[in-house]
Amino acid sequence: MPDFRSDTVTQPTAAMKAVMFNAPLGDDVFNDDPSTLALQQYAADMLGFEAALFAPSGTQTNLIAMMSHCQRGDEAIVGQQWHTYKWEGGGMAVLGSIQPQPLALQSDGTLALTDILDAIKPDDPHFARTRLIVIENTVGGKVLPLHYMQEVAALAKQQQLQCHIDGARLFNAAVALAPQHHLSPQQMAKTLCQGYDSVSICLSKGLGAPVGSLLLGSAAFIQRAKRVRKMLGGGMRQTGLLAAAGHFALQHHIDRLAEDHTHARVLADGLTTLAEQGQLAGQLIVHPPQTNILFTDLAPTLAEQLITFLAAKQVKLTSSNYASASGPLKRIRWVCHLDISTHDIHHTLALVAEFAHSKV
Repeated sequence: MPDFRSDTVTQPTAAMKAVMFNAPLGDDVFNDDPSTLALQQYAADMLGFEAALFAPSGTQTNLIAMMSHCQRGDEAIVGQQWHTYKWEGGGMAVLGSIQPQPLALQSDGTLALTDILDAIKPDDPHFARTRLIVIENTVGGKVLPLHYMQEVAALAKQQQLQCHIDGARLFNAAVALAPQHHLSPQQMAKTLCQGYDSVSICLSKGLGAPVGSLLLGSAAFIQRAKRVRKMLGGGMRQTGLLAAAGHFALQHHIDRLAEDHTHARVLADGLTTLAEQGQLAGQLIVHPPQTNILFTDLAPTLAEQLITFLAAKQVKLTSSNYASASGPLKRIRWVCHLDISTHDIHHTLALVAEFAHSKV
């Protein structure tokens, strides 16, 4: 039953469950859960930060970061399609009283540096105080290159602003970029973070842990973050059961993300071939994937037929409507992860081929 809806649907492996079962436990609110402390130190050392903080979700670690960097009436520069702006319930405004300043994304997923500069407000009581630049990497599976990450970090420092990375899938970006920089994925991830004041990483997406994210930054920043986490209800107790899974994921599941990227490319190649066949001919648009996320576009009616057909065969997908220059389309998202096998890819392509040559 291939489930392409998200890499959040992954299940813990048997080895991960064993580590969870045997994890030594304490009380994390009292800062004495040994498994959580070990995870936080391991992640901080890996990514080059002084400290880290475990929290239930990436939405919460992003919100904790923004509320730790900003005060009421401050402003954060974000992307129009950033998770922090569009997909987190408006938390920065609702709970943090932080004004988001959204900017349009470029076709490669970046924010233009000139747009960021233009959005920074002067020190004038008429304006919210610009305090933070937020960057997301990856963005819908697109990788922001190292030189761009470095340019944004440098711009932030020049303008005396803080900068945060929503790195929910940072390790996917690191795996994609590592070969061209002759680094390991772990070294690449650390390099991508250099110059940034904080980063949030998700343990429950491609890394395959069941629950949890980490916020990393300076020791002083993480002390502030602990207070915000408590206010948001994120102070948990015997978190070692979950932290042990995240620790295992960081130790064993980073390099294997390359398999997910390969599966996405194989799926894209197969769908590209099928886009010339049957009722999909001239109708299916396949966007080449850079990491583990693939998007395809179809006319809404045909897309619904395909999704319904695949659902009946136990293949799960998500989709959304959007208006293109040529008319309305439905964008289907295919996300590869550790529970999607090579067999699942070829089985799914066979089903799409069956649909292409059927008469629905």
